[in-house]
Amino acid sequence: MLVNAFVGGMVGIERTVVPLIGSEEFGIASTTLVVSFIVSFGVIKAAANLVSGQLADAWGRKRVLVLGWLVGLPVPFMIIWAPSWGWIIAANALLGINQGLAWSMTVIMKVDLVGPKSRGLAVGLNEFAGYLAVGVTAFLTGYLASRYGLRPVPIYLGIGYAVFGAVLSILLVRDTRDHVRLEAYGHSQQPAPISFREVFALTTFRNRNLFAASQAGLVNNLNDGMSWGIFPLFFASFGLGVERIGILKAVYPATWGILQIATGPLSDRWGRKGLIVAGMWVQAAGLFLTAATRQFEWWLAGSLLLGLGTAMVYPSLIAAVSDASHPTWRARSLSVYRFWRDLGYAIGALSAGLIADFFGLSWAITSIAGLTFLSGAVVAIAMQKTGKGSNQPTSLEGRSL
Repeated sequence: MLVNAFVGGMVGIERTVVPLIGSEEFGIASTTLVVSFIVSFGVIKAAANLVSGQLADAWGRKRVLVLGWLVGLPVPFMIIWAPSWGWIIAANALLGINQGLAWSMTVIMKVDLVGPKSRGLAVGLNEFAGYLAVGVTAFLTGYLASRYGLRPVPIYLGIGYAVFGAVLSILLVRDTRDHVRLEAYGHSQQPAPISFREVFALTTFRNRNLFAASQAGLVNNLNDGMSWGIFPLFFASFGLGVERIGILKAVYPATWGILQIATGPLSDRWGRKGLIVAGMWVQAAGLFLTAATRQFEWWLAGSLLLGLGTAMVYPSLIAAVSDASHPTWRARSLSVYRFWRDLGYAIGALSAGLIADFFGLSWAITSIAGLTFLSGAVVAIAMQKTGKGSNQPTSLEGRSL
């Protein structure tokens, strides 16, 4: 959990200040160009997620975790010293690899450790640590930027996160592959080995639960990518200062992070589907409220709703994917799910940037809100109940689309 808090903090250093660096320091007028750093982050992170499961099974979880940290070490220095926007985009490509490898391993290792009965709890704790750190760091960077400027002081936090995360991963973390072997040995079903191509197809479209989770994960991070790039520009367009923007940017991930302590275990008790559907619709309500209002208090309420809805969805989706995957290919299935989920960052930032350039920032937020509501409806129709009474993966017959 502590290691993942540092992983989350690496993203948190960018939530408030980097879009403003693009518009204010580099004078970029195009919203699409400003959010291009999120596109590079999302595409690279999605690709890193896709290979992380394969690497985890081949090399071991710890080695992949350490590799993720080594790639992430240059990121804060590149942001501090960036002479052009291209450096910011390159830094975010490295950040995407860092997040794709390091965060994936913290999730997979916790699922390895707890076994089938407490997956929601384990994932909830993991995401709590990561996204609370995102929120706290977003607030701190906003505060520091209001006092000392957008660079370099707020980014110093990232140097500390990268160093401590790497050191803890090297010295304290132990590999968890033996836990997987033990769980697989005691499993009632021992399927023949399947290829990564088969796992990709199952997770993407062949298994209805995995399909429903993958599309919901993509749309969830699509609206997160939109909020990452568009919200600071939207709030600033109405004259809101960087410190108050930092508060709004902190409330969303902090609420998301803290509430996962509760929503993760609730998904073990109540099942995954209801929390996912309701959570997507609560997110949509928060986005509609943000786009329709012009006051800080309403935006704060919208951020709280967005955080609440995401907390309901995030651990439930990862747990649902784990439920539907056999231990022998679970890491690969999670990596495919996380590929589609984090590709949403790039799609959300790019689509929202284009909509904002043509129709305005409010229309960008409203459009993504409508898509989020529709994604919840897809889960309501396609997903079979998992979680309570369904923690063991079941046969794939009868579960395909």
